[in-house]
Order: sequence, then C-alpha cells, then structure tokens
Amino acid sequence: MDEQYSEMGLDPGVEYLRDVAEGFAQLGRRVEDEGGHDPFQAITSVACERVQGAVGASITTLRYGEFLTVAATDERVRRADAIQFELGSGPCLDAIVTSTMYSPCDLRTDDRWPAYGRRVADELGLHSMLSYRMLLPSTGTVAGLNLYAEAQGAFTERDTMIGLLLATHGALVATAAFYDRHVQNLERALRSNRGIGTAMGVLMANHKVTEDQAFDLLRITSQNTNRKIVDLAHEVVQTGALDVTPHQRPLVAVSPPDSLTSRPLP
Repeated sequence: MDEQYSEMGLDPGVEYLRDVAEGFAQLGRRVEDEGGHDPFQAITSVACERVQGAVGASITTLRYGEFLTVAATDERVRRADAIQFELGSGPCLDAIVTSTMYSPCDLRTDDRWPAYGRRVADELGLHSMLSYRMLLPSTGTVAGLNLYAEAQGAFTERDTMIGLLLATHGALVATAAFYDRHVQNLERALRSNRGIGTAMGVLMANHKVTEDQAFDLLRITSQNTNRKIVDLAHEVVQTGALDVTPHQRPLVAVSPPDSLTSRPLP
C-alpha cells in the first residue's frame, strides 16, 4: 500500500492520516443517520469497510459475567462469536478480559485457542482476526471489537492500527450516544414530573385538598379510567378539571361453546 502511494507521488503518512480522518467522519455520519439508536452497529459496518481484508465485524459485550454479541455485519461472524462463547475461549474474550489487542494470523494453527481456531476455520472459513477491547466507562459495560478475514495473515500493520483507532474512537462515539439517550430520558421524565406537579397544584387549589390527596386523585383516576397519569395531568393543566369517566374497552363478541349450541332444546 505504501509503495502505491510512493508511485503516485503521495506521502504514505499523509494518506494514512487521511484514511483515519475519513473513517472517523464516516462513523460520525453513520451514527447520526441512525439517530444514535445503535452506535455499535454503525461501528461494525464502518470498521469492516475501512479495514482492508476484513469480511465481517462484530462487537461483543461483557456484562454481569455474560458475553453477548450486540452488533454484527452478518450471521457468519455472529456464529464465530457464538463459538467463542460456547468454548469459553477465543481472541475476543481474551481481548475483553485482559485488555489486550490480539491479531492471530492463522487461527487453525494458533496454540492459544486451538479448539476455537480449528472450528472457526473449518466451519466458517475464517482464518485471521483482529480483536480490541473497547472502553465504555460510563455505561457499565465492557466491549470488544472483532474483525474477521478469510485469508491467513490478512491484516497488515496499517490495518491493525486503523482498527485500533476505530475501536478507540468508536468507544467514545458509543459512550456519547448512550449519554445523550440517557439525558433525553431524564428530560422526558422531568417534563412529566413537572406536569404532574402542576396538575396536583391545580387540584389542591380547586378542591382544597392536600398534596397527597391530589396525587391520590390522579392515581385512582388513572386506574379507574385506564389512562396514564401523565396524560391526566396534562388534561388537568389545560382544562382545570379531572375527567373521571371510565374509558370503555371495545366489546368483543363471544360465541357460546359448542357444548351449549349443540344441546337440544327442552
């Protein structure tokens, strides 16, 4: 790759940095396009596209002592992860547990994971891997990024470094996305609590009841009318009144059992 850049009159170092920058930008766009709902899936797809030789990528998490594949580019790599979970051995698991990067060039002959290497090579045709630990300190989760290749020794030193940078940057992007989602949930809860508090104030003023009694009015009405307290609170704030009319559920016609319809009339 560096020789190609030299023949083109380009500085390999500059092109390398440009590749990394483009990868970061692509990851940011992908996460934004998905609305931040699944940053892990965006990371796997971008990593697979940016690292030459990779035919698939996955992200595995360790939480409460259980490994789980939370994102994968295809079912083959998902199965490759599952074999590791089944055996309790593999580059992905070790990368997460020991916080070390692993880059086996020939899984079939690698004596660190003999059972896994033979199975993933024979059953899935995968012979090379890159596995990185992803630090997600604010989510309570430890994760690992895995890249799979069919060829032996498929990943160059350049590929390894690009994968490492994407794993590091991807962890930051994922953490930010999860933090934003948490903030949005808190904001929605705060707005709901404010609405309920305002509705309680209206009921206390209109009916001369205590704070606890005002909340009980909302709670009991919610149960009797099959409506959410938040919706009732919004209505009270808008109208000044609490509608206690039950919401009727649609009637469903029920046919009598055959034992009754077939019984002769007296």
